[in-house]
Amino acid sequence: MKRIFMFVLALAVSVSSVLAQDVPAENSDNGKFPFAIKAYPFRGAYLDSGTHWDKFGGAHPAGVHLGFELPSQQQRPWQQYLNNATFGVGLSWLDLGHKMLGHSIAAYPYVLLNAIDADYFQMRVKVAGGLAYVTEHWYTQEDQNPDHYYEPTVNTVFGCYLNVYLNAGVQLNVPITKYLALGTEFGYFHMSNGRTSMPNIGANAVYGSVGVTATFNSEAKKKPVQFPDLPYGWALNITGAAGAQKPAIEDTHRYLISSLHIAPVYHVSNWYAVGLGLDVFFNDAVSKNTERNLYCHGDFSVGSLRGDFPELNIPGKDSDIIDCTTCGAEKAVDYGFSQKVRAGIALNNEFKFGAVTAIVDWGVYFYNPSRNIYYDYHYDNFGKVAPKRPLLYTTANGAGGEEASHYIRFGLKYRVWDNLYLHTSAKTHLHICEFIEFGLGYQIPFLKKENRTEGKSIIFHHRKNWWKE
Repeated sequence: MKRIFMFVLALAVSVSSVLAQDVPAENSDNGKFPFAIKAYPFRGAYLDSGTHWDKFGGAHPAGVHLGFELPSQQQRPWQQYLNNATFGVGLSWLDLGHKMLGHSIAAYPYVLLNAIDADYFQMRVKVAGGLAYVTEHWYTQEDQNPDHYYEPTVNTVFGCYLNVYLNAGVQLNVPITKYLALGTEFGYFHMSNGRTSMPNIGANAVYGSVGVTATFNSEAKKKPVQFPDLPYGWALNITGAAGAQKPAIEDTHRYLISSLHIAPVYHVSNWYAVGLGLDVFFNDAVSKNTERNLYCHGDFSVGSLRGDFPELNIPGKDSDIIDCTTCGAEKAVDYGFSQKVRAGIALNNEFKFGAVTAIVDWGVYFYNPSRNIYYDYHYDNFGKVAPKRPLLYTTANGAGGEEASHYIRFGLKYRVWDNLYLHTSAKTHLHICEFIEFGLGYQIPFLKKENRTEGKSIIFHHRKNWWKE
């Protein structure tokens, strides 16, 4: 790690010395544009603990974050609305700290939001999201026996090569010259597949890093463009999405999930909107046919129960089957369409970055019949039908102790034409992801009264350079 840092530092100083030449004023707008290249070696610590992580004996992730950045020249509305935010594309190499975990390469776009931007000190908030490729997971190892799920010899952290990569942090920079800056970054990253494949324990880590940033063409300037405020206040979002999940390793196929989202939102500012929306979810994994222990099914093996609850002294052989129907659990529930549907009301938050909008929703179910399908595995109630839960149960003791009566949705949407946008999001219960979905949506923005003119529709249709019209 020290050798990597010294190499990057020497390279940056060499580049800086070459660039340390004054750019003539007459060439300040000659087609050149400023950009920066950065390298931040890092070391971190996992926040995860328990059965799936203790086997790695205090492993620590380490690696290097690389970035290519385009500072704002005040030529885009969203950058100006966000106090001249910087756009970047990142590439990270990670040593996950143990041979069973292997290595990872992550690629992602990111945005740096200015908190402090002085001549001799900069503080920026980093928000990033992309994909990560891992070299080791459940299906790359020799032992893929589901009965060994809790054994210390298997990797249950990742269930496939490709995973979602989320990263957030704070950067502190000190400019040394106009072309070179030293800095540090403290952040958090998350990697998981959103239950598209099991297992999906995932990784969560905090890290610290020290690195350098080399800036090219820093003298190239453009005349700032003055942008008007967004011409609309209210908008109606209609989104349909679908996906698939494999809830358990033993399942032989994936189950369909889908959702419908309808929400009016109000634009408090040019970059933030808030509203209250309706969500309807369908999850076909609420089924007798799934092998997972999140919902009640026909029978259980003593071995699987011992694996789930090793602290309990459950009698019998691992291969013995306990018939759940004898306790009446099968008779107590119906796995029809209505049991697979949930509906909720959510507080919607939208953060706009031009054609890209980040979504953070928090909702509460008002229709949630599947909450009563969950089987209570607690030893005191073993062999009995679990009592029905209230609609708003206060603890996260739903499906396998993972779900709650409320949900969170993190997502992105990208406007591709007019008001039509592509949509992707992850629905979670606390820190546990239920599924990842992809879909299409349409946003209907309504012009503010002061922006309406005779013969002009109340509905605003986006154009690439709308502020020029």
